[in-house]
Amino acid sequence: MVYNVLEYGAKADGVTNDARAVQAAIDKCNAAGGGTVLVPAGHTVMCGSFELRSHVNLHVEGGAVLLGATEERDYPLFAFTTGAEAGKRLWIGGAHAENVSITGTGIIDGNALAFVTEKTNEGYKTLRWRPAMTCFEDIKSMRIRDVTLRNSANWALHFSGCEDIVVEGITILNDLRFPNCDGIDPDHCRNVRISNCHIEAGDDCIVLKNTEPFAEYGVCENITVSNCTLVSTSSAVKIGSESVDDFRNIVVKGCVITGSNRGLCIQLRDAGNVENVLFSDCIVQTRLFGGMWWGAGEPIYVTAYPRHSGGKSGFIRNVRFSNIMAEGENGVYVMGATPEHIRDIVFDRVSLKIRRVTGHAAGRYDPRPCPPGFGPAGAVPLGESTPWGQAVSCRNAGYYIENASNVALHDCRLEWAAGLREEYGDDIECRNVSGFNNQRFSVKQV
Repeated sequence: MVYNVLEYGAKADGVTNDARAVQAAIDKCNAAGGGTVLVPAGHTVMCGSFELRSHVNLHVEGGAVLLGATEERDYPLFAFTTGAEAGKRLWIGGAHAENVSITGTGIIDGNALAFVTEKTNEGYKTLRWRPAMTCFEDIKSMRIRDVTLRNSANWALHFSGCEDIVVEGITILNDLRFPNCDGIDPDHCRNVRISNCHIEAGDDCIVLKNTEPFAEYGVCENITVSNCTLVSTSSAVKIGSESVDDFRNIVVKGCVITGSNRGLCIQLRDAGNVENVLFSDCIVQTRLFGGMWWGAGEPIYVTAYPRHSGGKSGFIRNVRFSNIMAEGENGVYVMGATPEHIRDIVFDRVSLKIRRVTGHAAGRYDPRPCPPGFGPAGAVPLGESTPWGQAVSCRNAGYYIENASNVALHDCRLEWAAGLREEYGDDIECRNVSGFNNQRFSVKQV
């Protein structure tokens, strides 16, 4: 059965809050045992918060737009009720359900610019209450295919404690100057497949999380990301930094990353651990962004240290970067709180070219979030101190590795663009690293 939102009272004039009509169609569909709730072509349906139910497919037809409302009163749902994100309002939700899907070639538009208070050279200042586009909690079997999500005012696709998720062939177009508009956030999720997507985000494109408010759902495991094209003002693919539980059995393959502040990133800051991760067959191009954005143009970034003074960080084990072609304004950065925090890391056939494409100064690493004092040995604080720590200044190496065990480079190549050797540091700089194995490493100066 098809349940057209127009038949349940939606004005579809792009001005009226049609949330009641959308919710009525969803509830009727669910009560009847399932079917399709249709946002029909040729219409713009503006609405505030609503919730998906079991056995409901929300289908946004090509030529249709589902548009986020602009008033705080239109968003009675919350993505988080506890923790640092408490009070984050929510547009499209759903909890404790099964067999839920969002399909179609239409557009879901979060109306992000409606929540901007000021435009600056670095980005936008925004309303504190701006809503997350989605948060789906404890969904068993969810499919999201073909739709375009754009202008999210906060995280776009957030799955918490979900199992058996497929995200395929979607496009996410968020403003690269808009903060915190992540693309896809699997949080304490299992058996997730993300493939054939294009994502542009003013934060992380795809980021695996284990947040404190959803800790009851346990580990994040059995995740594949494949054949995606990614552009990010932060990290294109990241594990962490929220990591109160473990991450394991993760594959990222065949992705193309361009114009991003970081490429492939593991950022462990809490007590959970990371193990059994494979990044392979990827092209990574990074660049420096200034100001408020975290990152320093690192194509590959692996760090494990506490979030706060006196805090605890888990360990990173068994991670392989294989057949990676990378270019960036910075090199590879690997650092643990101690050598036991990072071990058994392999770089196999990683080709890295360091070149300059922006006017931002080199000589920067970004360990945030962290307590004061973290960063490469001898680095000095850079810029203003923040509640999350601060970036640091020192000469960038091709590979900087500190406090790690059993790190191997096999058949790796490093190329320096013309005129950079005096500005940058060593080809490989290792500090307090045990079991370092370097085979057939080549260096070229253009």
